[in-house]
Amino acid sequence: MGKAAFHARRGCLRAAAAGLIGGAAGWRPALAGTQAEEPLADAVRTALSASIANSAPPKPSFARIEDRLAYLRWLGAMSDKLKPRKAEQQTRIEFLETLWYESKRASLQPELVLGLVQVESGFRKYAISVAGARGYMQVMPFWAKLIGDGDASRLFHMQTNLRFGCVILRHYLEREQGDLFMALGRYNGSRGRAEYPNAVFGARKQWLLAPEPAPSVPSKA
Repeated sequence: MGKAAFHARRGCLRAAAAGLIGGAAGWRPALAGTQAEEPLADAVRTALSASIANSAPPKPSFARIEDRLAYLRWLGAMSDKLKPRKAEQQTRIEFLETLWYESKRASLQPELVLGLVQVESGFRKYAISVAGARGYMQVMPFWAKLIGDGDASRLFHMQTNLRFGCVILRHYLEREQGDLFMALGRYNGSRGRAEYPNAVFGARKQWLLAPEPAPSVPSKA
């Protein structure tokens, strides 16, 4: 192993260790990551594996200038809200761009995914739960074997983790026939209980974009 690779690996291990002991420094421990390993039909496994297939998130393009401006407004507002948790601007913007892309790709509301990440990991890239779930969206390692390439260490990669998490939540949402409450419970491994879905719904409210104020109408003289 080269010197650069060794130092990079040591940095990842230190960050992972920080995620494990973060509670001692005031961080909340990772809460969830207990998705149950369920048998998947071959067609479902194939579809999920295709959904996971890696590709870098493209810079979004918009047919209408209004849509582009709305996206930039969202990105700026979310960046301001996330700054206390991710101080470095480039890292923060890359995270939000990727989360927006992966959410939209899975037909999920980005604010919902932000709320889920907040509850799951507190936005800690190297968070590890007691059950062994990893990363921002606390993905269980068995998913890497079921629908990925088998390398669970890649679940600490930002886009890989967000893609797995969004694809898994979309899968559960389809299993629950669109019932988001039940899908979130299944994601957490607490299907039918209210604590986790309510926590995610509550966190989502913090990430909703405030509506633009209506333009003032000048009064007639």
